[in-house]
Amino acid sequence: MPVLVLASASPARLATLRSAGFDPQVIVSGVDESQIVGIPPAELALRLAELKCGAVADRSDLPADALVLGCDSVLELDGEALGKPDDAADAVRRWEAMRGRSGVLHTGHCLRDVASGQQSAATASTTVHFADVTDEEIAAYVATGEPLHVAGAFTVDGLGGGFVTRIEGDHHNVVGVSLPLVRGLVRELGHQWTDLWAR
Repeated sequence: MPVLVLASASPARLATLRSAGFDPQVIVSGVDESQIVGIPPAELALRLAELKCGAVADRSDLPADALVLGCDSVLELDGEALGKPDDAADAVRRWEAMRGRSGVLHTGHCLRDVASGQQSAATASTTVHFADVTDEEIAAYVATGEPLHVAGAFTVDGLGGGFVTRIEGDHHNVVGVSLPLVRGLVRELGHQWTDLWAR
C-alpha cells in the first residue's frame, strides 16, 4: 500500500489527516514562500503547494511507494493574499481589517505519486465570515500567539473559533487540508482512499 507523506509542518493538517484515518510521515519542505509574488491568491496557494510537494518528492530517502502531499493556505481579503502575519502588530492590523467581514481561504493541494512520477493538483476555496470582534478581543487573541503561526491570522479549530461566525464550503479546508479534494487527487492517481487508512 502507498505511504502518505505530508510535506508540511502544520500540526493542524497532521491532526486533520490523523483524525481521518491516516498516519502520514511528515517531511517539512523548507521552501522559501517569498519567491512567488504578483499572482492571484488562489493561484499563489496552488503554486506554493506544488513547490512544497516537489521539494519533498525529489528527495532520495522517500519510500518507493510514497504519495507526497504538499499544501499551502492563504486568506484572500480585498484581492490580497494574506499568509502568516509578520508579527503581532501585523496580526492586529489584519483583524481590524477582517472583523465583521468575510474573506476566502484558499488551500492549494498537490499530490505526487513517487513511483509513477504522476502528479495532481487543485485548490479548494472556502468563504469565512468573521465576527465583529472588539479591540480588546483582538488584543487578547493576538497575545496568545496563535494567530502568528497561521495563514490569515486565525484558526477555526482553536482559540479563534469563536471569532468565525459562518463558513461556506469545506470546514477542513479552513483547517488546512480539504479531505474531499485530497480523496479526488488520490483517485486521479489511481489509488483508493481507503487503502491509505492506517491499519
